[in-house]
Amino acid sequence: MEGKFMKKRILSILSAVVLSTSLVLGGCSANDEAQTEAGGKVELNFWYAFKDKIEANNQELVKEFNESQDKIHVTAEYQGNYADLHAKTKTAYTAGEAPEVTIVEIASIQEFAESGLLEDLTPFVEKDKVDIEDYQPGLMENSYVNDKLVAIPYLRSTPILYMNATLLKEAGLDPSGPKNWEEFEEYCRKLSKDGVVGLTYPVYIWVAEGFLAQAGGGSMISDDKTMSNVNTPEMVKSLEFVKKMSDEGIIKILPAGTEGNDKLKIDFKNQKTAMFFSSTADLTYNLQVASESGFELNTAFMPSDVKAAVPTGGSNIVMTSGLSKEKQEAAWEFIKFMTDKERTEQASKNTGYLPTRISAVNSDTMQALYQEKPQFKVAVDQLQNAKGRPMVKSYSEIEKLIKESHERILLQGADINTELTKLDSDINKLLSEK
Repeated sequence: MEGKFMKKRILSILSAVVLSTSLVLGGCSANDEAQTEAGGKVELNFWYAFKDKIEANNQELVKEFNESQDKIHVTAEYQGNYADLHAKTKTAYTAGEAPEVTIVEIASIQEFAESGLLEDLTPFVEKDKVDIEDYQPGLMENSYVNDKLVAIPYLRSTPILYMNATLLKEAGLDPSGPKNWEEFEEYCRKLSKDGVVGLTYPVYIWVAEGFLAQAGGGSMISDDKTMSNVNTPEMVKSLEFVKKMSDEGIIKILPAGTEGNDKLKIDFKNQKTAMFFSSTADLTYNLQVASESGFELNTAFMPSDVKAAVPTGGSNIVMTSGLSKEKQEAAWEFIKFMTDKERTEQASKNTGYLPTRISAVNSDTMQALYQEKPQFKVAVDQLQNAKGRPMVKSYSEIEKLIKESHERILLQGADINTELTKLDSDINKLLSEK
């Protein structure tokens, strides 16, 4: 018995020695864990889309957040355009490696939420008594899914009309821009001369949503989200309007995506096109281009037809689901920071994106900016005509179908009615499968 007791004591002592040695040689992992729990920072990843001034803005705000406190550290990472970001987020989520916070283009909010990727933010908002009514009403439509608040407006936009005001004045046109389709056509006609085209139009479904709504056709999807709304007289009217000007050579149609957008930028910089539609997010960039190229830049509402209408766009900021309580609390603190009044003002000044909070719009900072650079206020004023994008799970696929159909019509001369009949059927098939 005594021998067995001694053996046990020796084994116990040896185990203690081995454990102590392993802690020393292993970098004191047990102590490190205790330090992480007691005073280490919670690490978060934040994914975003787009480079240039948008990337600079995201990195600037994240740096400020990291320096504002010592509990949380956020790493911000660029992931391409919206499509790239969405695909990478879904893949990472499946692999258990999704960012804790990311942005989602507003038309894809429903898809992400119904796939279980997004955390309901309602409890966090209620706990901290965040004033949701301070967010612009026209920007909240794409924040709720099944009565749950799953996204907060972040870098939001509307399409606006960018104009080379110098060319407009030389053509004897009011540099404040056309107010309706009739004036818009007149502007394009008078500006198209001496190697300049009135408007360059990469096939842009977001802008096409605006044209459809202006013609009185509502959204691309029915209000009850069950049927296509593309095979209508209003859609025919809007496409015929654009195609007529293209056929006359007073607007230039380009393919959708990078190819068309890159060509547009070159033509606008070289003053070969007088006008184009694009996001408010491009405002600071385009002001810089105009300044460097020696011309004046103005902005205007999208011109109206039977009604004034414009879609909203851009991205909302979200928290991915399945996080630990500690990560959730940290992610929420970061989201609050990125969407507060001061950061809203900064983001708008940095990029041209809309100030998402009413208090930011009314602030001395933004009012001074609007006085100095009225181009920034156009998108804010246009919100009175704004509507969110369609909220159906399959809208990213539907948008691709619409883009391809519009390219066939506007670039390849396909028959409008034949195309819309097929498009209508294809969209309804997708909607029935949801």
